[in-house]
Amino acid sequence: MPIRTASAQWQGNLTEGSGTVRTGKGGLSGNYSFKSRFEEGEGTNPEELIAAAHSACFSMAFSKALADAGSTPTSVETTAKVHLDKTDAGMTVTRIELETVGQVPGIDDAEFQKLAEAAKANCPISRLLSPGAEITLTARLAS
Repeated sequence: MPIRTASAQWQGNLTEGSGTVRTGKGGLSGNYSFKSRFEEGEGTNPEELIAAAHSACFSMAFSKALADAGSTPTSVETTAKVHLDKTDAGMTVTRIELETVGQVPGIDDAEFQKLAEAAKANCPISRLLSPGAEITLTARLAS
């Protein structure tokens, strides 16, 4: 399997500095700053990048689980909300809320929910993050 890379560059001090982040093949790049991370400033931040990775990984894992069960999805759309909170140990990602909507012909809600939970448990990014953060899932079949 290939090794994936990304890089980040920062200039200046924590509160007034700024930086850029870029994935290895250049698919994603963006600016980040103290304001984009801890306030509502423009740019991205590490938590958004974690959310992007988790939502992409989960969507792929869920699509595979559905197809393996004989219910190939038309689409799976997932949002990940990463919570960065101040704890006794310092700033910590404490919780990630996955919200997914699947358009899956011919599946009932019980099977959809079961496969969504299995995908959450088996997604490589969920497995990476779950020891340190609570991961919740809300899954809904599209009408």
